[in-house]
Amino acid sequence: MNAQSRSAPAVDQVTASVIQGALENIAVEMGYKLMRMSYSSIIRESEDFGAGLVDVHGRGLAESAQSTPLQSGPIPGYIRGMQKILAERGQELKPGDAIMHNDAYAGASHGPDVGFIVPVFYEDELIAFSATTAHHLDIGALTPGSCGIVDAIDAYAEGLQFKAIHVYSEGEKVEPVWHILRDNIRVSDLVVGDMEAQIAAARIGADRLVELVDRYGKETFQAACDTVMDHAERLMRQAIAALPDGVYKATTHIDGYLDHGDPAYRELPLCVSITVKGSEMVVDLTGTAPQIPDKPINMPLHGTVDIAIWLTVRSVLLDTAVHGHIPVNDGLVRPIKIVAPEGCLANPTFPAPTIARFCPGNQLADTVMKALSEVAPGQVSAGIGNLRVIAFSGLQGSDHWVHMEIFEGSYGGRDGKDGMDAVDTLYANTRNNPIEDIETHLPLRVDRYELRENVCGAGQWRGGLGSVREFVYLNDGAASVEGEGHKFAPWGFRGGNDGAYAGLRLDRRDSTGGELPSKVPHTTVKAGDRFICIGPAGGGYGDPRKRDPHRVLSDVLDDFITAETAERDYGVVITTEMTVDEPATAAQRGQALSQLH
Repeated sequence: MNAQSRSAPAVDQVTASVIQGALENIAVEMGYKLMRMSYSSIIRESEDFGAGLVDVHGRGLAESAQSTPLQSGPIPGYIRGMQKILAERGQELKPGDAIMHNDAYAGASHGPDVGFIVPVFYEDELIAFSATTAHHLDIGALTPGSCGIVDAIDAYAEGLQFKAIHVYSEGEKVEPVWHILRDNIRVSDLVVGDMEAQIAAARIGADRLVELVDRYGKETFQAACDTVMDHAERLMRQAIAALPDGVYKATTHIDGYLDHGDPAYRELPLCVSITVKGSEMVVDLTGTAPQIPDKPINMPLHGTVDIAIWLTVRSVLLDTAVHGHIPVNDGLVRPIKIVAPEGCLANPTFPAPTIARFCPGNQLADTVMKALSEVAPGQVSAGIGNLRVIAFSGLQGSDHWVHMEIFEGSYGGRDGKDGMDAVDTLYANTRNNPIEDIETHLPLRVDRYELRENVCGAGQWRGGLGSVREFVYLNDGAASVEGEGHKFAPWGFRGGNDGAYAGLRLDRRDSTGGELPSKVPHTTVKAGDRFICIGPAGGGYGDPRKRDPHRVLSDVLDDFITAETAERDYGVVITTEMTVDEPATAAQRGQALSQLH
């Protein structure tokens, strides 16, 4: 327990739980209000935002359950980074202030995820913070968009940097800051509209929090917060203590820049060593590739790396399907220490660029999962199929349009369950953009959106299927692409097969173009050109020959796999009448087993 919890007055568990529930409801309300007030589809449809409440010491109290962990999870880090910068300047917060912050080296996840922080005062005392984060479609970088930018040479090339900037001061709008925003951001109407929605949602959270404190009193409120955080800490410590002491290791790789001539830019290792001792865990990333000083796939330690680790550990050890509702607050992370050598991909030094940290961070979470598979094999999934982001853009007259499309990955198989098909994975948790929304607002047409057939990691529990999307430009435009998984397939587990690589094509109307690597810098396209995006398939879990033959048949009937694949990968023989040939299947599987021995 920390100093605050030891000095807090006692509060009964029922009151503490009621206050915790109220905090969670406030955060959820903030999230829904932000969604409904936002202008862009990345917030409104994909729900790439966060909302949360943080106490005056920078400890997370609650976060919006419907948002992405990569947005809500870093909010305490945003607060601590803001507090440090303001203290260095000798500035104090006052009622009516609102602060804008996106410093990737001071808590922010990366530059486009801009946080807006409203200090919460009760009887003239600063007691907490209400904050929202959201991904913005453009932040004034070298090329249009935000995610999808893979060629920024340093932090300055990634766009505008906001280091604890007042956008409201004692209730008054700081107009010069807003002029700078509008003058330096493409699609400024959308971006500024989303920012104003963030501030409004954060103010709603602040008002609700004051009402809550008024109802119970400041001392009871603070004691309840400490009590619930201590409870969350006990849950995590108990889960860690249930594991055998030891050191558990895993290494996976990211593509990097597969077409780069220098091997230091491609096929980069992510290394995880987890030490369990009693009720504490150390996650050591020593051995991870060095940072790349002039490419933006470096991952901020605070805001990306820590969230990838905390989320994965929490998901594996405190699965809500087993443990029920777990309060998400500072207590969960107290027993976990992170070690990352300075200057590696997972702990870069300024001004190394970080804007494309999305896919590497997702792969880091997968590496933590793989390390935990040694000690908790029944609680993990096999390898995940990573994600891809394309920043579509163009000009209509002198006005920019920008659209960020997150293409789903897939989960690996799990003990007792197949991997989930065509979903964002691990720490991302955004939603797909409806085709109707895309075609209504943008000069794009979606000609194909379907599950990828006959490719998945075979296993007793198969890996999830990737998706295929095909986009056609109706006007001239451009795109940049951030992706992963073209070189390294998702790992199979416990005898399951590896999954399938991702793919990307640009088929131009003039018959040029073709296969592309996973990362593509800003590229011009013409009307009629089309991107074909092929999602990866997750790894299989368990021996494919132990899969229920009728599950295999179901996959054949659903056109997920062919009858030939069923026989080759699973040893299941399907008749021309589309039934399982039981004797032939038993013989096929018996033959395969005898060959193994």
